[in-house]
Amino acid sequence: MTAKNGHITMLHGAGGTVMHELVKNYIVKYFGGASNIDVPLEALDDAAVVGDVVLKSDSHAVKPIFFPGGDIGRLAVSGTVNDIAVLGAEPYALTCGFVLEEGLAVTDFERILVSMRETCNEAGVNIVTGDTKVVEKGSLGGCIINTSGIGRRTKALEKNLTVVKQFRSNFEVRWILDSNLKAGDKILLSGTIGDHGLAVLSAQEGLSFGSEIKSDVKPLNRLIQRLLSDVGGIVAMKDPTRGGLADALNEFSEKSRVGILIQEDKIPIRADVRAACEMLGLDPFEVGNEGKIIIGVVKEKAKEILELLKTTKEGKEAEIIGEATADFKGVAMQTVVGGKRIIARPVGDPVPRIC
Repeated sequence: MTAKNGHITMLHGAGGTVMHELVKNYIVKYFGGASNIDVPLEALDDAAVVGDVVLKSDSHAVKPIFFPGGDIGRLAVSGTVNDIAVLGAEPYALTCGFVLEEGLAVTDFERILVSMRETCNEAGVNIVTGDTKVVEKGSLGGCIINTSGIGRRTKALEKNLTVVKQFRSNFEVRWILDSNLKAGDKILLSGTIGDHGLAVLSAQEGLSFGSEIKSDVKPLNRLIQRLLSDVGGIVAMKDPTRGGLADALNEFSEKSRVGILIQEDKIPIRADVRAACEMLGLDPFEVGNEGKIIIGVVKEKAKEILELLKTTKEGKEAEIIGEATADFKGVAMQTVVGGKRIIARPVGDPVPRIC
């Protein structure tokens, strides 16, 4: 799908096929091909790797800037931290660029700053430099935040890779990447899907779903390091943000060149989120999340990873949802009625400006 009449549309920032085509056909075209980069731009993983340093940059334009369960500041810190962490690295320093709209209440700005500081404390990271700009009233919806971060290799990552090599002797990859899955690997999901997207949508539209749906936004780096260190065997990880579970699984499948079969009855979805999606005609598989991870792990360690996840606050609703297979390409779901449904990569996240 190309830009309508040669112009950027909202879909170009919504995850899914339209955004991926924009990135591949334009951004990678001009910036790809850098030499001596361990995980380069064209790999399109959640972060890049230069030597043993992991780099990530994120811009956040969520609307509204405060929503049930979170705010743009907590989202900015968590998003960058999690994208570094899913490669197996420990994030430790962030930059922060504020673009503030004229008329933003100083009390709201301070509320965002307090939230960012608290989230940094949760993650064990520091904001060390940045920039501030102000633009005319009516152009942003409050503010936009860019956070960039750096991360480093850890003993937990090395321990994890040693475990992987016990079951996959030819595994020479030094990082946890989307392209690492092999047939037989199990796919785990750390918790319920759709919470963040529905929470933001309720704030955007003033909707009430008869219950309090809150965003799941949180930093996951400490949980991830524990999984790597205490169990190991993890080969791929991703946080299913824009485009949701459907987009993330299709990225795994495309980059690893394997099929993925998931089980419908194993996908954790809150009853109120499911009901709200049905009422609005949304597919919860395509709705973005900000506090969940999808994990690809060698089958021999899957149950141990699940058991550890379930002992944590972040992973108490985790499930083994499927496995990688050589029987077909793409992503399919075994339904509760006995058939199979193709889980295609979405055109884009159905909820605009969720991050």
